[in-house]
Amino acid sequence: MAAREQELCRGERSPEQPHREQQCREYLRQHRIPELLHRLSALLLYHRPERPREFLIQALERVAAARRAEGEFPDLMDDANLGAMFGLLDVLGQGHVTAPQFREALKTLGLGTEDLQTGDDANITLDTFKEEVKKKMLESWAVY
Repeated sequence: MAAREQELCRGERSPEQPHREQQCREYLRQHRIPELLHRLSALLLYHRPERPREFLIQALERVAAARRAEGEFPDLMDDANLGAMFGLLDVLGQGHVTAPQFREALKTLGLGTEDLQTGDDANITLDTFKEEVKKKMLESWAVY
């Protein structure tokens, strides 16, 4: 083992180490690696497959295929899950939720809300809720 590697293994900090750490953080941020790992972990925990490595490989292959328009992105929420989530938000059974509730649901799912075109006084129906959540899920995978 080289002297430099020994220093790093012992936890000794070299003068260029903070710069290297910053480069590593920038690389991870630029390629959205933490978000990707978070999504893959969520898929893994949701499905709990017997063979997790193969499952993750298949999930990444699905992402690659979907980017080529040859398949669909993996998702955690199917129509039944989205309906159940909507039902939890629509506690009075009015058939709609408020825009702030919708934004919070998106945040809970780890989806962005920056480009939403709904005002705070808008009501979101179940069909709109499902459609918009699915659209946001697709957008979130498409960056990888």
